[in-house]
Amino acid sequence: MVGADYPAAGGTLDELADGLVKTAVDAGVEKFTVLGYSLGTAVAVRAATRHPDRVTGLILTAGFTRPDARLQLALDVWAHLLEGDRTLLAKFLMLTAVSEPFLASLSPDQLAEAVAGLASSVPEGTAKQVELARSIDTRAELASIAVPTLVIATTLDALVPPRHSRELADGIPGAELVEIATGHGITDEAPDAWLTAIRKGLR
Repeated sequence: MVGADYPAAGGTLDELADGLVKTAVDAGVEKFTVLGYSLGTAVAVRAATRHPDRVTGLILTAGFTRPDARLQLALDVWAHLLEGDRTLLAKFLMLTAVSEPFLASLSPDQLAEAVAGLASSVPEGTAKQVELARSIDTRAELASIAVPTLVIATTLDALVPPRHSRELADGIPGAELVEIATGHGITDEAPDAWLTAIRKGLR
């Protein structure tokens, strides 16, 4: 799975895709399906186009082909907040990455705890991750993907709205689109529905 983890030193999309494939092959896995989440969907797409002999399928969740104007603004704010107030950054991410129904389900104490947890756990490579996300554009390579692909759209996602997933699905020949009513943080909001979709994709 390619997701939120990112090397502190950064890396280009090609380097991340090649590193992913090398890690799998070094572990004795010659062919595999790649599950990409968020920015990881771009890494997964690049792995499939650079290593078609290795990648046998794609499962792409809450992804995007490129940041449109709205996502660019969100990434700009994210990058700016990384340089200063981490509590304010955590509140921004809660507003954008968490759905309104999930937020409404939290008590004031739970919300404060979630904000504090986010503020204290920003991964070291986040600034490089945001920088890379701002430069992504995989639209030109989608048509060359020739493996079974499942695209999972997070329909209550304010950070990466579902139109981005639909663009992915429309660009990849034969791709199937599944929609889940969740914000960007699908692992916390809808883990069971996500797992069900993943299992379906793997079958």
